[in-house]
Amino acid sequence: MTLPAPSPDDPPYLAGLNAPQRQAVLTTDGPVLVLAGAGTGKTAALTARLAHLLYTRKAWPSELLAVTFTNRAAREMRERVGRLVGDAVEGMPWLGTFHAICAKMLRRHAELVGLESNFTILDTDDQLRLMKQLIQAANIDEKRWPARQLGGLIDRWKNRGWTPADVDAGEAAGFADGAGQRLYAAYQDRLRALNACDFGDLLLHMLTILKRDRAVLAQYQERFRYILVDEYQDTNSAQYLWLRLLAQERKNICCVGDDDQSIYSWRGAEVANILRFEQDFPGAAIIRLEQNYRSTPHILAAASAVIAHNGSRLGKTLWTEADAGEKVRVLGVWDGPEEARRVGELIEDGQRRGEPLDHHAILVRAQHQTREFEDRFISIGLPYRIVGGFRFYERAEIRDALAYLRLVNQPADDLAFERVVNVPKRGLGAKAVETIHRAARAEHMPLTAAAAQLLDSDELTAAARRSLGSFVAAIARWRDMAQGLPHPELARQILEESGYTAMLQADRTAESAGRLENLTELVRAMEEYETLGAFLEHVSLVMDNDARADEAKVTIMTIHAAKGLEFPTVYLAGWEEGIFPSQRALDEGGLPALEEERRLAYVALTRARRQAVILHAANRRIYGQWTSAIPSRFIDELPAPHVETESSMTGGESLWRANWSERADPFANVARGTGRGPGWQRAVTGGLDRSPTRIVEARASAVSLGNKGRGDLAVGMRVFHQKFGYGRIDAIEGNKLEIRFEQAGSKRVIDSFVTIA
Repeated sequence: MTLPAPSPDDPPYLAGLNAPQRQAVLTTDGPVLVLAGAGTGKTAALTARLAHLLYTRKAWPSELLAVTFTNRAAREMRERVGRLVGDAVEGMPWLGTFHAICAKMLRRHAELVGLESNFTILDTDDQLRLMKQLIQAANIDEKRWPARQLGGLIDRWKNRGWTPADVDAGEAAGFADGAGQRLYAAYQDRLRALNACDFGDLLLHMLTILKRDRAVLAQYQERFRYILVDEYQDTNSAQYLWLRLLAQERKNICCVGDDDQSIYSWRGAEVANILRFEQDFPGAAIIRLEQNYRSTPHILAAASAVIAHNGSRLGKTLWTEADAGEKVRVLGVWDGPEEARRVGELIEDGQRRGEPLDHHAILVRAQHQTREFEDRFISIGLPYRIVGGFRFYERAEIRDALAYLRLVNQPADDLAFERVVNVPKRGLGAKAVETIHRAARAEHMPLTAAAAQLLDSDELTAAARRSLGSFVAAIARWRDMAQGLPHPELARQILEESGYTAMLQADRTAESAGRLENLTELVRAMEEYETLGAFLEHVSLVMDNDARADEAKVTIMTIHAAKGLEFPTVYLAGWEEGIFPSQRALDEGGLPALEEERRLAYVALTRARRQAVILHAANRRIYGQWTSAIPSRFIDELPAPHVETESSMTGGESLWRANWSERADPFANVARGTGRGPGWQRAVTGGLDRSPTRIVEARASAVSLGNKGRGDLAVGMRVFHQKFGYGRIDAIEGNKLEIRFEQAGSKRVIDSFVTIA
């Protein structure tokens, strides 16, 4: 298609658009995929396209379907279109999120799925309460098979567009020995009886209606002359199928997205949806927005080089007319505390140059990484804010653990007692707790003492007395242990013996895995303080960090939370194997997970406008042991001409790096020869020995083992892995083992991480 050259008579919405953006606006008919790289002005193009359709009368406002992922994005689009075309935007009833639009549709056709138009939309708490009732009615142990796990499973099925009839035995086997499908069906029946649905139903019910009722489908296909979709790379299967049905007749669908920024598979997003757009809509126009208006050439070159290692992508190359700026800095530091110190120093240097604190952002792969930065910034008085989550010590699991520790340290801490007396659940309901409070007030004593006194009375039921007695005895036992046991070990004991760790392990959700990581980080943080009292005092100071809301602060957030944002300077912390890319992600997802981790790296780099600083530590303290860390494979993929490397390590580190760079890649057959594969984080055998010589020896040992494999292992042998437990070796390939674990199933691991059972 030949587009007209810019003209003074162009409508205002075309002003300032570059040639590809103009093409995205003016290519109105037929399927269009706009591949919009990070910082390339895709929102400007999308809103101008909507304005153009209205301005040229190609469609009335009510004939446009414009779908976003968030209410904030929908509001922004409505405001921007309104500034371009005025009041016409007020007549656009079909501009909103997937859920909002489907809810509006479903109100009109609710009877087709057994609901009334005034149906209720349940929130998460109501859903979980309903699922607990169904699990109990089915005589299933809710502690072993928690409602939250069932909720996650059903949500995943709904994201795929599956009704209970679509769930096969293999999928259903994932919950309560095959009861998942039956419970899903019972859950849907119960929702209908209540005239209710959950958020997943809004889309699933409309998808079901459009598939079954050709008249309803034809009505909407006729109504929507043009369809526009933002962030198409984040669509799940149900959203994809819904859009494809609506666009089948006219095929005037324009999807805007970036396959290189698809980072939400854990939420059900399918990057394959955007990759197969041309197959779904043959003859589609593919328009690439590649001119970046955010970052410097060095940052863009670094991000482009990293993402080029992915095989599953449509391909584009970002460029900019901006000045070259500073090269991407890669800083090697000794350990996590030094990483936090260096970032703090760099931010303070920026302050002295007149840079506001809110020009600086620290992006981490996992939430537990924020803890060391928070502690450091508190100690030097550097204001910060956590975005997209709680500050480390404000997270529910951390506050629960701290409450146990406070109660051991100070028996009269009634607030701590209240928080954990029934966490995990001990059968001590509100009535029992009220009785303890009444007794405490009557005798003017702490709740712990009142609880102990009630054990000899009949004011509580026998079951409540038993549970309360176990709790009071445990507190007393831990208090005795505190006299001779190091406080980090005491914390581990409390979390295990209280059942708190088991409660999170039984949850089996992505959130619970992160909460367990946070508890591990909490215990690690305690190792830096001489006593339990000193640690709790430090936490109190951290919690009192309530700087004025209007004060400029450093931003700390995860990479996932940073998508869509930008900052002049970005610090990318923890770029080490096992942390980034995430070891858990690689273990669970293989090559697709590695490619998503690499897309995360691309997103992280492209958040920076002027400067990107990548940090990796030679050592991390994990489970009380100093662990030698290998720099992330993504650092290897950075282009040398655009990178400055700096290290605080001594010459021994350089020697090791030379050895490491020359070793054969043990996972050469994975990730197109670019990946290092799981398992390269190697514990230093000498425990807390942190000398440069010891670290280099440990790394050299890891490299040596990785190349040639062990000679004491054989197929069929029973082995033990610290993470996956016991299993038998099914196959051996060099230093790589295929092991069938008794609890975790079949896994591929490095031989140096198993012992003979």
